[in-house]
Amino acid sequence: MGLRDVLTGRHTVKGPAPDKLFAITTAYVTLQAEHQINPVGTAAIVFQALATSEFEACLREMEEVVTATGGESGTTVSTQDDSYGYRWMILHNQPGSPSVEDLAVGINAVSSSIETAGHGERLLCAVFAFADAQKRRIYFIYNYKRGYWYPFVPTAGSDSERSTERELQLKAQMASELPIEPELERWFPLWGIPI
Repeated sequence: MGLRDVLTGRHTVKGPAPDKLFAITTAYVTLQAEHQINPVGTAAIVFQALATSEFEACLREMEEVVTATGGESGTTVSTQDDSYGYRWMILHNQPGSPSVEDLAVGINAVSSSIETAGHGERLLCAVFAFADAQKRRIYFIYNYKRGYWYPFVPTAGSDSERSTERELQLKAQMASELPIEPELERWFPLWGIPI
C-alpha cells in the first residue's frame, strides 16, 4: 500500500496475471501423467456484471472473440448468472477433445478485456474442471485478486462438504507446477459450480 492508497482509503487490485493463469496449461500434463486426473473440457471465468450498456456490450464482444478464437477447436461459450449476483462465462471444448490450452486462451481473452475496459476489480476467479479416475470432480481455481491457484474438491453427493484432505494432497503434488495460494483460509469453496 502506498501513501496515495492510505490517503484515499483505496487499494489497487493486482489484476490478471497471464503468466500465472497459463501455468495450468503445463500443470495439467503432470495431473494426467502422474495423478490420473484428466481435464473435463470446461472452464469458466466468474465476475460481477454491471447493469450498464457499456459493460454488456463489452461482454458481447468478449463472447464473439472467444467464439472466433475457439472456432477451429470448436470451443463454445455460454453465460449464466448465479444467486449471488455473479456471472459465469463458461467455455466448453468439443465433447471428447478437452484442450486446457484453448480454455486458458479464452479465459485470458475475457479477463484481459474486462481489465482493459477498466473493470478489473470485478473479476473474481477462473475455474478449470478436472475428474479423477473415479470420475469425481476436482476444480482448480485461480483467484484474480491474489494471483494464486488452489484446488477445490467437493465431496461427492454433497453441496456443502469438501475434501480438505484431498485438497491438501493436491497442494503437495502440484506446488512445483502451480503458484498455490499459501494461506489456506483463502481457499474459498465455490458451491454449485456449473461446469
